Amino acid sequence: MTAYAIDFGTSNTAIARWNEITQQPEIVNLPHLAQQLGKNPPLIPSLLYIEDASAEKILLGQTVRDRGLDLASDPRFWSGFKRGIGTEIQGFLPELDDCTITFEKVGQWFLANLIQKLQSETQESLDSLILTVPVDSFEAYRNWLSSVCQSLDINQIRLIDEPTAAALGYETTESDVLLVLDFGGGTVDLSLVSLNSEVKKQGRKPLGFILKWGNRDLGENSNQKIKTARVIAKAGQNLGGSDLDNWIVDYFIETQKIEKSSLVSRLAERLKIQLSTRPEATEAYFNDETVETYEFKLNRSQFNDILEQHQFFEQLDNLMTQVLQNGRLQGIEINDINAVLLVGGTAQIPAVQQWIQQYFDQAKIRSEKPFTAIASGALQLAQGIEVKDFLYHSYGIRYWNRRENCHSWHPLIKAGQPYPMTQPVELLLGASVDNQPKIELIIGELGAQTGATEVYFDGDRLVTRTLDSNETAVQPLNDSDSGRTIATLDPPGNPGRDRIKLSFTVDSQCTLRLTVEDLLTDTTLLNNQAVVQLS
Repeated sequence: MTAYAIDFGTSNTAIARWNEITQQPEIVNLPHLAQQLGKNPPLIPSLLYIEDASAEKILLGQTVRDRGLDLASDPRFWSGFKRGIGTEIQGFLPELDDCTITFEKVGQWFLANLIQKLQSETQESLDSLILTVPVDSFEAYRNWLSSVCQSLDINQIRLIDEPTAAALGYETTESDVLLVLDFGGGTVDLSLVSLNSEVKKQGRKPLGFILKWGNRDLGENSNQKIKTARVIAKAGQNLGGSDLDNWIVDYFIETQKIEKSSLVSRLAERLKIQLSTRPEATEAYFNDETVETYEFKLNRSQFNDILEQHQFFEQLDNLMTQVLQNGRLQGIEINDINAVLLVGGTAQIPAVQQWIQQYFDQAKIRSEKPFTAIASGALQLAQGIEVKDFLYHSYGIRYWNRRENCHSWHPLIKAGQPYPMTQPVELLLGASVDNQPKIELIIGELGAQTGATEVYFDGDRLVTRTLDSNETAVQPLNDSDSGRTIATLDPPGNPGRDRIKLSFTVDSQCTLRLTVEDLLTDTTLLNNQAVVQLS
C-alpha cells in the first residue's frame, strides 16, 4: 500500500511519502509546483491563480510565481486562502467568469489539482492519504475537508492534528512529554503531547480521525508494539506569518507613503524571511515598463518594534499560559516537559526563538525540521501509530436566557473530555408550552470568549482578525428544520414536569451520539443516534 501525507499550510504545502526501501519518510518533489531553493525541502507554495473559473482552469504552486502572477493586484490570484475556509464571516468575495469565488472553492481546487498532479507525476495510485489539520479548526473546516476527500478516488483517508504529527515527525524519545510550537503562515498552535509505547490489543487498528476507510487488509500483527501519541493540552490562535507580512506592509505605508499592493506584500514577506538568517534585509524592485520602483530596508530591531506595537508577544504569552495551565490540570508541570519542537516558517524568526527561551532552556529546544516534521510525522499513522486525543472544543445546547432576553449556550461536554466516553452526560427537559408536539434542541461548538473571526479583503490583500467581543463564539451543528428536532411527543407535552431524558456520549470515532427516553410513556425515542461528528 502506497501511503502519502499532505501538510496543507497557509503559506506552503508539503507532501511526504513512505520509502519502503529506507523505511523512512521522504518529501515528494513535484516539478514546476515546488520551490527549488538550495538545501531547503521542495515545498509547494500555497498559491493559486484562476485562469477560468467556469471551466475550473487554474494554476498553482511555484508555477504562479514563475509567471509573476503573484506580483500584480489581480483578484484571480489567491494566497493565504486556507485561513478563510470555514469562517463564519468572509467579507467581500469576488465574482469571476460569472462564478462567485469562495475560500472553500479555492481550497478545493488547490487540493484536488495537487493530488491529481501527484498521481500523474508518480504514476502511482494513492491507496492511503493522511491529511493534517490545525488544532483550533472549527467543525466547518473539518467538514469541508471531509467533503473534498469524499470526492477523491482514494481508498483510505485519515486526519491527524498538526502538532501531534510534528511530535511524531521529530522522532523524539518514546517517554518524552513534548511541547510543540507550530507557527505557520496562518495559525499558531501550542500542544503538549506525550509519546509512549504499549502492546496493541487483538483487533485494534491504527486510529486518527478516519474520513474514508476501504476494505483493505492493514497487515497488522496483534502482538506488534505501537507508539501512542496522547495529546495532553492544546491552545491555538488565528495568528501567523501572513499577519506579520501585513504589519510590515503597514510600516512601509506609514514611513514611505506607498500604496498597498500584492507586490509590496511579496517584498515584505521576502524581508521577513531574510531577517531569519541575517540582521538586516533589503529588497528592491524596478519595472522598466511602468517605471514602478521600490526599495525597502528593515533590520531586526525595527522588526521587533513592529511586533511589539501589535502586542505580538503578549498574544504568545497568553497562549503559553493557557497550555501550561491546562497541562497542570493533567499533572504536567513545566519542568516535566522534555523537549520543545518548533515547526513552521514563523517559528524560525529569531524574536520568536528568543521568546521561547524565556520559558525553556535552549538545550530543550529543537528546530531542525521546521518544514517537514508535520508531513513526515503524519505518515506514522500508516506505520502502526495510534493517536489518542481529547475534544479540543466544548459543546453545548442553546437556551433562552430570560434575564438577558436573548439566546445563550449551556455547556454540555467540556473541552478536554477524552473519548470514547465511558459515562454519558444526562439532561432532563420538559415542554415549554401547552400541547407541545415536539422538542427541539440546537447543539453548538463553543469557541473561546474572544469573538468571531472575520476574513476580508483590504484592497487586494487578505486579512484575518478576531472581532472583539465578550460573547462566546459558537458554531451551531444541527440548526436545520430536520436536524434540530430530537423528539416527537405522543401524547403532546405540557409544562410543569420533566418529559424526556437525554443521554449524550462521544464514541471512538469522535461522533456525538444521543439517546432520548420519554419519561411519560417509558419508551426510547432515539437509541444511540449519531448526531454530529465532533473535532
